[in-house]
Order: sequence, then C-alpha cells, then structure tokens
Amino acid sequence: MRLLVTGGAGFIGANFVHGTLRERPHVRMTILDALTYAGSRESLPAADDSVRLVEGDVTDAVLVDELVADADAVVHFAAETHVDNALADPEPFVRSNIMGTFTVLEAVRRQRVRLHHVSTDEVYGDLPLGSPQRFNEESPYNPSSPYSASKASADMLVRAWVRSYGINATISNCSNNYGPYQHIEKFIPRQITNLLTGRRPKLYGAGANVRDWIHVDDHNSAVWRILEGGTPGATYLIGADGEHDNLSVLRLILELMGHDADDFESVTDRAGHDLRYAIDSTALRDELGWTPHHTDFANGLRDTIDWYRNNEWWWGALKRQVEAEYAKHGQ
Repeated sequence: MRLLVTGGAGFIGANFVHGTLRERPHVRMTILDALTYAGSRESLPAADDSVRLVEGDVTDAVLVDELVADADAVVHFAAETHVDNALADPEPFVRSNIMGTFTVLEAVRRQRVRLHHVSTDEVYGDLPLGSPQRFNEESPYNPSSPYSASKASADMLVRAWVRSYGINATISNCSNNYGPYQHIEKFIPRQITNLLTGRRPKLYGAGANVRDWIHVDDHNSAVWRILEGGTPGATYLIGADGEHDNLSVLRLILELMGHDADDFESVTDRAGHDLRYAIDSTALRDELGWTPHHTDFANGLRDTIDWYRNNEWWWGALKRQVEAEYAKHGQ
C-alpha cells in the first residue's frame, strides 16, 4: 500500500508514521510536511524504502497533485493547531487548514484516491462543566476560536466534496492527544519540561476546564481502523473516556515527578477558553470494533514523562524560545 501522509512530521502525524512502521511494514509512506516550527525531521524515522519525506506546503497544488497521483490513500493531518497562536494571528490557520484541505480535496478528486481527513472535537465548541452531555456525530458545529473555526470549515469542505463530487472520504474528530513528540508549547509537555528545567508549571485561570484525553497511539489506531473499514462519507468521533480538568492533570504531573501538588503558578486565563470537551465514540466502537489500549491515564502520563526525560535532545533547544514567547503574554 502506498500512503501519502500530510503533516507527517508533526506530533500526531509522526506517531502515525512510527506506529505504521511497527505494525504495517508492508505500507510505503510519503510524508508531505512544510517543516514549520511544529514539524521536525527529528520526529521521524530515517528515510528508507518504507518512508520518504517531501518538504513542501500542503497548499502547493502542483506538488500535492503529483504526490496524490502516486498514492493509494491520503491521511490528511497537516494543520496549524495551537489556539494561542490562532488568537494572535489567525491568517496561517485559514491558509493551512482551509486552503490546504481544499488543495488536498481537489487532488484526490482528480486522481480518485481515498482520503481520510483528521479533525478535532473543538469544532463542536464546548459543553457545560458537570453536565452528562458528550459530543457525538450529530452534534452541531459551534467553533469558538479561529483554530476551531478553520477546522470546522475544512470538515465542511470534505463533506461538500463527498456529496458534490463523490470522492471516497471519511472524517474523524478526536479529543485532546498526549504522548511522545508533542511540541512543548502544548499543555502537558510544557508542564513536564518546565519541571525538568527547574521552572514552575503554569495553569490558566483556576484550571477547571475539562479535556477528554487520549493517547496518541490510540488515536492513530482508530485512524487506521477508519481508513481500512470506515463507511465512505462518514464521520467518526475518537475518544477514550479520559475526562480530566486541567488542575487535576497538572497535579498528577507534579505527583508523578515528585513535586508538591500546589507547586505551580496561575496565569491569566486564555480568551474564550472552552469549558469542557467530551467525546462519545460509541459509533466507532460499535461499527468498527475499535477500543483504546491506553485506558489508565496515570500510566500513559508516566510513560510520556519518561519519554521527555529521556529525550531532551529533541526538545531542549526549543525550551527557552517557547517560554520567552509565553512570557510576552504573561503566560
């Protein structure tokens, strides 16, 4: 099988590449990545007969068409994803997430190639704290940030291309991922690397906001299940029943790393900070038989801490730069 993986040098994409090499050695992957700050050659295995990296922009129609023509399927991870960055400058999110998806859609339409589009639960907005509600495939879209609005737009484009042009595409909306190779600007790796470098962890506001955490390997196993057996045109929600508020996650990190549970600093909350995400993945589990493997959040977090502790070569040079950017905004 020949697979084109857009955004394959980013966090989730790189883990998808590593997992595919481990579990599906017959697959040949071409990775298209612009290698912006969020993508790294160092996140990928060495190039060989199974893996080829092409540095390029997902909005480059000529390049994308050429790569799609040589693939049996496309897994579209490429996206700008950091909410704080989107609030500061939304233009790259519109270009990458909307125009990039449009470019991929046009290529798979011309070449008649299977597409799986990877999206986020943030397109649904947020849920009240303490409620039993969870997002499902029928939940209305209600994005609340430039990032989630750009991903919602991309999802709608995919649906329109399925209906208007009959392309063979599926969509997945996943909850918050954690695991190896995640950029240290994100919540969990930022707190881990703060502690590893002698800095105090930072918590937005009171930390009451709830996220539904899933290990990146579980996310990617679901993507493969959808790619191989999903119904054309369908949307699947991916979640592992991992709801935790940010304060609890931070205190668990502190505990696992041998620090006092209150050894952190509160900073000004993010503008428009979504309250709660929660995923109902019943359809995925019932239709395709998928189940998550990493069901113990503390164990998954412990493994993630160990990865960052043992791989400072991967993140160490970035740390001062990332913290300097946060400091400009009092975060």
